[in-house]
Amino acid sequence: MAWSRKGFWSLLKSEPRAAAALSSQEVEDRAGYSVERLLFDFGAAGQVRGILTRPTRIMGRVPALLYMHAHGGRFDIGANEILDGQPATLSPLGPVFAAQGYVTLMLEMPLFGTRATMTESALSKALLWRGKTVMGQMLAELTGALGYLAGRDDVDAARIGAYGISMGCTHAFMLAALDDRIKAVAHLCCFADYGVMIDLGAHDGHGHYMTIPGMLTQTSVGEIGGAIASRPQMICIGQADTLTPPAAFAKAFGETRTAYVAAGVPEALRLVSEPGIGHAETPRMRQEVLQFFRETL
Repeated sequence: MAWSRKGFWSLLKSEPRAAAALSSQEVEDRAGYSVERLLFDFGAAGQVRGILTRPTRIMGRVPALLYMHAHGGRFDIGANEILDGQPATLSPLGPVFAAQGYVTLMLEMPLFGTRATMTESALSKALLWRGKTVMGQMLAELTGALGYLAGRDDVDAARIGAYGISMGCTHAFMLAALDDRIKAVAHLCCFADYGVMIDLGAHDGHGHYMTIPGMLTQTSVGEIGGAIASRPQMICIGQADTLTPPAAFAKAFGETRTAYVAAGVPEALRLVSEPGIGHAETPRMRQEVLQFFRETL
């Protein structure tokens, strides 16, 4: 299989977007950090909500994170994850990242929060019948959010990272593979070879948003992860996570590691593998992720 960005966008039935246009902005100062509630104009997709956290006082340009929210069947949460957390996270990360000095943006994905206007099944069918994919729409919108983030006058565009857990994990590594503006990526709890998951009967636990027709004839999760080389990447998994079975993870990680070795930077790929842990963030994962971004951004 031969990875190419153009080929993967073709599979997604989508293309990257220009920087998202800001429609409105409300700022709220909290203890030690600020919250910006944003609305973006995404054309046919309408007004899309974003929530941004940042240190209250910023001198010059600082590093930034594009934080992708999870799925978890919690269509009510969406972008609120950055402030309120969700069941798979230890605690809300927006304030944590602000305390570490990052400007952090979360864009609300189709189907979630204020965009929960139809079921995942209904949107998937509608887009597939029209020659589109949910994943393609999501990743395209995230490129628009990335463009907005890179263009802010308080952000150092040369120091932008990506982070996500579960669905956000998938978005994070795919977006990093597609866009060099992401200089480092850390992702949790959703890195596994899809072909092996099918063979194991483990694939149906994932949402319809992951359906990319023909993907396994052209590429694999491990190859996508390998396309990020030689930029720093941290992969975190729970060894008892049914959505990331050991055999499926092993194949994906092996392919990604081969790409980093070939690029001459095996040390740029880091792994946190937690025995006995399911689909959830752990204290060790959080500690390692924060250290990873301190070292790479």
